[in-house]
Order: sequence, then structure tokens, then C-alpha cells
Amino acid sequence: METYYKPEDLPKFEEIGKDAPELAKKFFDYYGAVFAEGELTEREKSLIALAVAHTVQCPYCIDAYTQACLEKGSSLAEMTEAIHIVTAIRGGASLVHGVQMRNIAEKLSM
Repeated sequence: METYYKPEDLPKFEEIGKDAPELAKKFFDYYGAVFAEGELTEREKSLIALAVAHTVQCPYCIDAYTQACLEKGSSLAEMTEAIHIVTAIRGGASLVHGVQMRNIAEKLSM
């Protein structure tokens, strides 16, 4: 089945700099620095990235960070738990905005 997102496009990511090489270099330098070992391990950063990839629903990122997590030693159980964490936060964020809805509804009902 044909889809808009093609897994074979993921390795072409660096081609985004063809028409703006200076900007691409800045982005990729920053990107590399962000994912380098620091206060968080590369494994921890990959788990965070996998969770965020699900939040922003980027299939390319999901593919890339699933692979990165596995390569850096994360288990499927850890990866699944990371997805549940982001789901809880995303769901909670939707629910807490219900307070705004209630405030407006109460104001308009007066």
C-alpha cells in the first residue's frame, strides 16, 4: 500500500540542506550536540526522542528512534513505557484544558 511517508526517504534527511547548506549545517551541528552524551546518556535521550516522536506523530522519527533505542540497549518494555508516559502527559494536557472550557461555559451561562 502506498503512503505519504516512505521509509526509504528517512536516509535522505540530510539532502534538506541542498539549497540552504549554511542553515542545514547549523541545524545538524546543533542536532548532533543535543544527542551527544551529556547529563543524560545517549540511551536516555533516545527514549525521550522516541516518546516525543509519538507526540508529534512523525513516522520518520518513530522509525529512527525505535532503531536508536534498540541500538543503545533499550528494551521493548522500556520503549513501550516511554510511550505510555507521553500518552498520559498528552491526555492530561487535553483534560486540564477542560478547566478553561468550564470557566468560559460558566461565564457565558451567567
